[in-house]
Amino acid sequence: MPFRFDNSYSRLPATFFENIVPTPVKNPETIRLNEELTVELGGDVETLRSDAGTMILAGNRVAEGSEPIAMAYSGHQFGGFSPQLGDGRAILLGEVIRGDGVRFDIQLKGSGQTPFSRRGDGRSALGPVLREYIVSEAMHALGVPTTRSLAAVATGQPVFREGPIPGGVLTRVARSHVRIGTFQWFAARSQNDDVKTLADYVIDRHYPEAKEGPHPYRSLFDRVVERQASLIAHWMQLGFIHGVMNTDNMSVSGETIDYGPCAFMDVYHPGKTFSSIDQQGRYAFANQSPIGHWNLARFAETLLPLLADTEDEAVEIATASLDKFPQIHREEMRSRFYAKIGIIKDSKLDSDNHDSDWDLVDEVLSIMADGHADFTLVFRNLPVAFEQNDALPVSKWFAEPDVFAGWFDKWRQRLEGVDRSAAIDLMRTHNPIYIPRNHRVEQAIESGYRGDFQPFHQLVDLLKTPFEEQPEFSEYENPPEAHEVVQATFCGT
Repeated sequence: MPFRFDNSYSRLPATFFENIVPTPVKNPETIRLNEELTVELGGDVETLRSDAGTMILAGNRVAEGSEPIAMAYSGHQFGGFSPQLGDGRAILLGEVIRGDGVRFDIQLKGSGQTPFSRRGDGRSALGPVLREYIVSEAMHALGVPTTRSLAAVATGQPVFREGPIPGGVLTRVARSHVRIGTFQWFAARSQNDDVKTLADYVIDRHYPEAKEGPHPYRSLFDRVVERQASLIAHWMQLGFIHGVMNTDNMSVSGETIDYGPCAFMDVYHPGKTFSSIDQQGRYAFANQSPIGHWNLARFAETLLPLLADTEDEAVEIATASLDKFPQIHREEMRSRFYAKIGIIKDSKLDSDNHDSDWDLVDEVLSIMADGHADFTLVFRNLPVAFEQNDALPVSKWFAEPDVFAGWFDKWRQRLEGVDRSAAIDLMRTHNPIYIPRNHRVEQAIESGYRGDFQPFHQLVDLLKTPFEEQPEFSEYENPPEAHEVVQATFCGT
């Protein structure tokens, strides 16, 4: 038994899920096991490293204590509501309780058809498995709340998309897999008792402090709003674009979930998208905050029967909570971007007051967009420029280096009199050297399809310490050459 399972979600009413056993694959092989995470979750590394462990991670064998289920949920996808989605290619094996009492889901992605698969095969190509492993573990190392990857397995059999390609299974770990869309599943069916059951479950699992006040469901909503506002600001601090912020891809625990057509920007532009299906730019970089707000409004709609006795009063309560989102997000953005340029703030900003420091941030982002500058390299080299009192370490990344000089002079004046070492440390701890650049991820995937996983392992290992200099891997700092630029990413379903 690799884990000691305790399955609270499968003890909920039968309307919440379907019992389903993963479909075995022909010749599974473990590509990578996250041994550190296994130990953290109290798992048995030796068992998971064995052939028997590979069978469990591939879905060929159900571990003792596991109660496999496919979860039901709905969702707004690109603004249109789909009442019946659910886990179409994922199966929740069960839950484990970490030593500190925190509960985590263990889920297989790509493990075969479920009652929610519709016309899909329930499988995953190997590429999306490798992508999610790389990016989710990188996000964890960058300090972003996120689901994590426990294992990547090659199935030894193809999946058929445009043609046959190798298949894979990812083992994902999450604080839970309850989504805004999970609430929408029951609300769309007017199953208000089930909405309440789900809300009580989420409070018990994620927000037990909400029970301490007189209005636990209001408190639940307030806390989800806070976490999502903070999470999206954290994404944007790093130039991350989720790609598909549908309501079924938004976790109520406040973790980043569902790494499909996600990407980190190279050249900065606020309108940047990567998803091959986001033709209108709905989920562009700068739209992530308003879309998060919109998704939370959909969440609020599901909670109205719990917020007050009358609909008018419930709407008023929900609106008051939703109205907090822009301010929370703005404060988080300012705090994070001030740190990126070495400005230390002692307290939260009064959002009603104009803050000239934000003008500095806004201006550097604007000239980065106009100058086709690399987001990560500009911010990472700011402390170098500050130390050398020379704009060149940053200006060289602009198409026209002179446009940076004016901003550099204003910024340098702003930092006069500050603790220089503290400002440098602040920048270096908020501006990573290494991110999972799209071309490197694609190279790892292409090599994996050929059976060579060395680039995948090297990238995963490198990204464990994204803020530390690693001279032997300095080429990973570089943006892509013109022929390496990735223009679009794909969900990989």
